Amino acid sequence: MKYHQITQEERYQIYALKKEGLSQTAIAKNLSRDKSTISRELKRNKGLRGYRPSQAQEMAKKREELKPKSKRLNEKIISYIEEKIKLYWSPEQISGRMRLDGFKSISHETIYQYLLQNKKGGGELYKYLRHKNKPYRKRYGTSDKRGEIPNKRSIEDRPSIVEEKNRIGDWEVDLIIGKNHKQALVTVVDRKSKFTLIQKVSSKKSEEVKEALVSMMQSVKDKIHTITADNGKEFTKHEAIAKALDTDFFFCHPYSSWERGLNENTNGLIRQFFPKGSEFISITDEEILAVQNNLNFRPRKTLGYKTPNEIFHATITVNSKSA
Repeated sequence: MKYHQITQEERYQIYALKKEGLSQTAIAKNLSRDKSTISRELKRNKGLRGYRPSQAQEMAKKREELKPKSKRLNEKIISYIEEKIKLYWSPEQISGRMRLDGFKSISHETIYQYLLQNKKGGGELYKYLRHKNKPYRKRYGTSDKRGEIPNKRSIEDRPSIVEEKNRIGDWEVDLIIGKNHKQALVTVVDRKSKFTLIQKVSSKKSEEVKEALVSMMQSVKDKIHTITADNGKEFTKHEAIAKALDTDFFFCHPYSSWERGLNENTNGLIRQFFPKGSEFISITDEEILAVQNNLNFRPRKTLGYKTPNEIFHATITVNSKSA
């Protein structure tokens, strides 16, 4: 017998018969339906106050609206989506990466709809989304009263090739400050590959920031052409950093955070794991490394859905200091 979907009229009948105390088997006989059909209807379309026909009809309608897209979400693809969402990949990143991982790509909108369906069903996958449906609030620059840094080199003197983002080795650096200005994270990101390094410091004193930056970048020392920072006094030791890493160190114009836009964006991604108001004292090196790896192994649209790690290490033997 060909299956026909439950109608709105039948839903009112189910509600009435259920209210009379009839069993699912008896309700199925009254409606000339299979018992499993009634069981599925009561299970899938039940709300917080039990089964109600109008609500059941609305739930079924919404599910039907999603059905054409959902047909492409087989068990294997759903497993892939859920695995990547829990790695904090965006639906767009998942969609773009699927072909590279051997899947037939589906749209990011379909993935969003799946997450919405999951949320309505009590699931928590949406919590892994970066914004979690929060409205975006634009932030504007504020007056910088942190003083002048001696012998700093302006971004205006930086080689024009840095703007092209076509070589590995041009880095942007910044600090993420913990609660009550106790401890901080030094973050550096490569402009071409988006490859990111993170290290915790107990304070934002320039000497400690210098030691951390030199230490964390030793492993990529042969892939450093330039470093660009904001005008924070924590970078007062820029000359020592440049000497230790054999590189050129530049500073943005005051109140011009967009000149380090990639680093600003990367810090926003890191804040997903360590939100504002977080105590950095309790954060372990292992947790920081896990976040660093998450960012470096996450596909990016601007990289053709390859990962920063793939781009950075694929070119690591090609680029050189003389490039």
